[in-house]
Amino acid sequence: MSDALNHYYAQIHQKLRALEQQRDVIDRAAEMMFDTVCNQRNLFVFGASHAGILAEEMSYRAGGLAIVNPLFNPALMLNVRPLTLTSAVENVEGLGRVLVESSPLQAGDTLLIHSVSGRNAITLDVAICARERGVNVVAITSLDTAAKVTSRHSSGKLLATVADVTIDNLCEYGDAAVTLPGMAQRVAPLSTIMGATIANSLVLRLCERMLENGLTPPVLASANIDGNQQINRDILEKYRSRIHYL
Repeated sequence: MSDALNHYYAQIHQKLRALEQQRDVIDRAAEMMFDTVCNQRNLFVFGASHAGILAEEMSYRAGGLAIVNPLFNPALMLNVRPLTLTSAVENVEGLGRVLVESSPLQAGDTLLIHSVSGRNAITLDVAICARERGVNVVAITSLDTAAKVTSRHSSGKLLATVADVTIDNLCEYGDAAVTLPGMAQRVAPLSTIMGATIANSLVLRLCERMLENGLTPPVLASANIDGNQQINRDILEKYRSRIHYL
């Protein structure tokens, strides 16, 4: 194995182990989500461009909760063309507010927002507007990056300062993790690995809290295993009032 791969894998292992130091923060966010579920309110997730991969990871996912609802916009997803449009659209101030105002988000809901930098206009619009509506906001972001950038939103704020609970994805400024000889730009990002691990950690802790209180978590089964289709149909029907992607 190359030295570069060794270095990349070592960083992944190191940062995943370091998440244990944020157990209290992860538990606090999961408890907020648990309270939301117990109060018959709704769970949502948002991210723009590559940060939106987490919204896909958490939505209608085998092993994931059926009641996590994505906030999607076609212009912010990676199937838009030209793909570079996502970088421009996520800095159109006001668009995030329109997205929230046209969504089912209401007071008492919890919204998980993923943004590595936490600086772009749409992320701040979504977070600020959600908070104004009485929505609980949980952020997954890079605190190292937040310390080195300024906001691209007129409020001057960053996601880390707007959210009720902020979970550090532990990624370094620039996200990419490996420096190769002869290249100025680093390669091999970490934020998707770290973000997905954090997101699934929240789901896992939420499921544990539900079971501790006599509740059966509505976890979807793999549709690629015979017989599971009916399990999923039953879950989707039972929780239809709290699922907004059907």
